[in-house]
Amino acid sequence: MESANREYGVIVSDRASEMLIQHVRFLAQVNSKAAQSLIEGFKVSAKSLRKFPERNPWLADPALPVNKYRKLLVHKRYLLIYQIRGDTVLIDNIVDCRQDYGWLL
Repeated sequence: MESANREYGVIVSDRASEMLIQHVRFLAQVNSKAAQSLIEGFKVSAKSLRKFPERNPWLADPALPVNKYRKLLVHKRYLLIYQIRGDTVLIDNIVDCRQDYGWLL
């Protein structure tokens, strides 16, 4: 059983960072408070992955390797896609669930 005190390092990829910036810029054009809320929601969600990142479901798709990526819903409509490697959580992508993100696969 995993230790309750285990803490993972969290790394946000350059690609995920750029995706977040794009989402925030777009949202800021409509509602600056919502854009700030997205940033805060991302920070809280990313920080939460330090403890028990296994709690979130697998991202299942026939084009993906089985049990490689997990997903976490952020700010009601953004999907944080990550993988766990040893003691590190790698956040690879942040996508808007309202859009087709099949191009990632």
